[in-house]
Amino acid sequence: MRGSVTALAAAALLFPLIGAAPSDSQGSEHGLQSAFTSAAARYHVPQSVLLGVSYLQSRWDTHAGAPSVTGGYGPMHLTDARTALAESGSHHGDGAEDARGDGARKALTPKAKLPKSSEIPARLRTLHRAAELTGLSRERLRTDPAANVAGGAALLAAAQKDLGEPLSSDPADWYAAVARFSGADDTATAAAYANDVYAVLRTGQERETDGGQLVALAAQPGLSPDTGQLRRAGLRTLKAGETECPPTVSCEWIPAPYEEFGDGDYGNHDMGSRPTAQDIDYIVVHDTEGAWEGVLTMVQDPTYVSWQYTLRSTDGHIAQHVKAKDVAWHAGNWYVNSKSIGLEHEGFLARPDAWYTEAMYRSSARLVAYLAKQYDIPLDRQHILGHDTVPGPTAANVRGMHTDPGPYWDWRHYFELLGRPIEPSAGPNGGLVTIRPDYATNRPEYTGCVTAGQACADHGSSAVRLYSGPGETYPLIKDPGLGSTPTKGVNDLSSRVSTGQQFAVAGQEGDWTAIWYLGQKAWFKNTKESPAAVNASGEVVTPKDGMTSVPVYGRAYPESSAYPADVPVQSVSPLPYTLPAGQRYTVGGKVPGEYFYAVDFDQASHRVVVGKDLYYEIQYGHRVAFVRAADVDLVASGS
Repeated sequence: MRGSVTALAAAALLFPLIGAAPSDSQGSEHGLQSAFTSAAARYHVPQSVLLGVSYLQSRWDTHAGAPSVTGGYGPMHLTDARTALAESGSHHGDGAEDARGDGARKALTPKAKLPKSSEIPARLRTLHRAAELTGLSRERLRTDPAANVAGGAALLAAAQKDLGEPLSSDPADWYAAVARFSGADDTATAAAYANDVYAVLRTGQERETDGGQLVALAAQPGLSPDTGQLRRAGLRTLKAGETECPPTVSCEWIPAPYEEFGDGDYGNHDMGSRPTAQDIDYIVVHDTEGAWEGVLTMVQDPTYVSWQYTLRSTDGHIAQHVKAKDVAWHAGNWYVNSKSIGLEHEGFLARPDAWYTEAMYRSSARLVAYLAKQYDIPLDRQHILGHDTVPGPTAANVRGMHTDPGPYWDWRHYFELLGRPIEPSAGPNGGLVTIRPDYATNRPEYTGCVTAGQACADHGSSAVRLYSGPGETYPLIKDPGLGSTPTKGVNDLSSRVSTGQQFAVAGQEGDWTAIWYLGQKAWFKNTKESPAAVNASGEVVTPKDGMTSVPVYGRAYPESSAYPADVPVQSVSPLPYTLPAGQRYTVGGKVPGEYFYAVDFDQASHRVVVGKDLYYEIQYGHRVAFVRAADVDLVASGS
């Protein structure tokens, strides 16, 4: 009978047993697993439910007590975000950039600064409630994994009690409580979160955590939760409106304004007719460098920038702002903007321990897989771009391009969620390597996360460092487009490659592999015991016979003769790089030169100019680039 919780069970829920507080059991091999067992018994929550919720929040990692991007702690992601919203902002928020990336019109700057967040929403202060329910200190809930698990169990049990549901041993009876644990205030987001948890329960999971703990959840393939509980949870109905999202995520429509203002100015995106007039070839992954509420304020400012989607870290909720058919201003390269969809993820590049939740990774991967299928976008690193892999459109822009989502975004796990795990595709003579270090154990040193020149926190990374010779005593590879001496700074992309990127092999010496990179031979450590890459094969380009080098471009623009009289010719200007004879670079695709002319609010003046000159997109350095097809030969990598 609903609500028939015994007095004894209620007491166990609301008041911790004297002397029975959880201890930090991380020292033993199965300590964390035991913590889940103990907390489940103490608060009468099915252990599988507790494990499933924790997996969706943190994949059972503890992150050494460091908070997530929204101030969530421990395996249960108990939130204490007093400082997470102290500064609302955006990685576009300084107003000093041209995120549109088109010299045909001047850059806009926001008219008003983002407001400070005055109130922290309930989803960002669950640790306080856990402290009240368990009697444990907030500090202990932050730092002691076993206490953190107990806090999560107490929250689940309290949610079940508030819903009038019994503290059942059947995980099928906990659907609404799991949904409420997400912190979402709407039915669609809460349901999407709960569905993910129950998907984990059905498939099961087993992994070694970042603390060296082996944790396992047995599969329950026949589990069918009581989803009807959610109708009684008192959550609001989300207005999906005009969203373009898969049904497996929660999505709301918060439109970016297309408005005219001032003397011929307008913002913050352009109306288009993609994919009819232009193909959508890329998806660009950003991080927000700010919190959800402030970022949404930015994208609704007509005087500045835009992107298609924003993703929330706590529960993976998505807001769509710009239709896929329209062109948002987000990447700083107009060619990429006009052919891409931009996704902003709540997070911070230079806070290595400010981790992303599994809920957001999964929601993002579902959205990207859906968009890739809709628009026939290949699921590889030359089409699923980081903002840090978008090239400067001209030589003048090279130094100012963005570096997010940075070395701490877990590209290997992301591509596993996309259903395209990064695997070897050839033997040792394939001619290419795909960068694929082990994220958890790959820990290159970075500096400047907090203080310039000071070491960042030790942390797993998707990036691999490059040297000018086969050893760490050699200088770091220099980026000729930047001109400065390369450093280990977290924002210095000069001498590093990223998981999933493919390069042509240029040599091998002992434990070191050389690749062609930025017109040079660059070396990275690649041991048999701890490989940083896997073998691959594919198509590469190399300069045509007789050419000592060919120019490299940041955009694939048409030849001048392709422009009609009413569209100003855009210069085809090379970047400060070349592709020298004898070197090879991986090909992402062959495209015609193309330019979207849209500098007026009146859409009648918009034109898509397509040329006869063809280009190859290549993985040139950390960023992608373009070369004219007429300048190069296309060959097999192993030939």
